[in-house]
Amino acid sequence: MIQDIKTGIFHNEYKEQAPEKGSYIMFVKGRNVLVKKKAEMIEYPLFEEIDSKMVYIYLFCIEINGKMHKFFLGEPDKLSEQVEEHYEYAQQNVFRSKGPDYMAFAGITACQLANWYASEKFCSECGALLVHDKKERMMRCPKCNAVHYPKIAPAVIVGVIDKDRDRILMTKYAGRDYKKYALIAGFTEIGETAEDTVRREVMEEVGIKVKNIRYYKSQPWSFSDTLLLGFYCELDGDNHIQLDEEELSTGEWMGRDEIPTEYDGISLTNEMITRFKNGEE
Repeated sequence: MIQDIKTGIFHNEYKEQAPEKGSYIMFVKGRNVLVKKKAEMIEYPLFEEIDSKMVYIYLFCIEINGKMHKFFLGEPDKLSEQVEEHYEYAQQNVFRSKGPDYMAFAGITACQLANWYASEKFCSECGALLVHDKKERMMRCPKCNAVHYPKIAPAVIVGVIDKDRDRILMTKYAGRDYKKYALIAGFTEIGETAEDTVRREVMEEVGIKVKNIRYYKSQPWSFSDTLLLGFYCELDGDNHIQLDEEELSTGEWMGRDEIPTEYDGISLTNEMITRFKNGEE
């Protein structure tokens, strides 16, 4: 999956520091990240290429063959025209198809962090301007001392299996650009466990009951600022699908040899579908 960096180790410990020669500077506008124009692989601006003064925020470090590659967040409105001649903003989906793997993961993770920083400028308690904490990744209010940590939204991905007929429930989202097959998914609500979310989302979206819920694995999914929790479960009773057409355009049972999905190495959903297709689940 996208967070499984084969060529390096992700170091997420926060430590306030300044960029140096060789540091990567990430520039983010919404869901777009600055990358080198017409490059076959993902490339970001280096600190020595940036000739304007700006505030830098340390993001993380990726270790490759013992060498530490540091990533910082820069200020897009202070970029020089010279830098912008060689770089352009690319939509975050580029990180699903372009490498190297550590650069793709760096880009999508920087995008999530940049958008959190952009949304946490003022204190929700008193309205004062927040400041960066020097020891932790958080924003602190100098007026009322409130602290603001990054918010992570948990969501479930659910592989519903009909054991009697050796099938899995495949779906497609309604009203989205993403047209490939997926699994049941939804956010965990306040007051419920992840397992409760599985039961509720399956019932809401396709109107069936499930049993034997078992956890598979998790994935940080910065494309939607979520932490995905993968579960498999079994059909409990009637297999008739009552589709929530506001959420889904398609809901159908598929045998292993009917599944069109191929492994892409990116998403938890894709991995879970492929596991069932290949007889591993």
